Amino acid sequence: MESKIAFALVLFVALTARGADTITPLNVKPGLWEMSVTHSMSGKLPISEDKLAKMTPEQRAQLEAAMGQGGLGAPATDVHKECVTKEKLEKDRAFGTDRKGCTRTIVNSSRTKLEAKLHCEEDEKKTDGTLILEVVSSDNVKGNMDATVTSGGRTMNMHFTFNSKYLGSSCGEVQP
Repeated sequence: MESKIAFALVLFVALTARGADTITPLNVKPGLWEMSVTHSMSGKLPISEDKLAKMTPEQRAQLEAAMGQGGLGAPATDVHKECVTKEKLEKDRAFGTDRKGCTRTIVNSSRTKLEAKLHCEEDEKKTDGTLILEVVSSDNVKGNMDATVTSGGRTMNMHFTFNSKYLGSSCGEVQP
């Protein structure tokens, strides 16, 4: 279960990686934000048959059980806090971090909406998707992302919805 959640969060971070395009920063308040991410997955886990074959029966059973308990098909929600700074907003790093192997093509960028096409290639996996972030108000951002991950002839479709709310100007112990 933890590996499924970690994979979903890593994918989200990867898909919000900065590309070479120029964007207009989203019109939101700097400070501490709480991000709620609901994700669902369908299809086959993008792990090659070779890697699955190398797992012990116990490891494979554990992975399959974790995916069945809230992985493929069943929505799950993760909540975390993030420090959004003015610098992150100006450099398009708010609500995500840089990640190697990923690029983004900006389709639409304004103070209230960001739409991007995403592409990642890592560890024999390819990910393609579309991300849309919308500013509801300066203290609320919502969005969604649809992505397809392929590896070893196996394809998994992922759907994410995001809802972020501003908590205050001080980030406290949360690192920028």
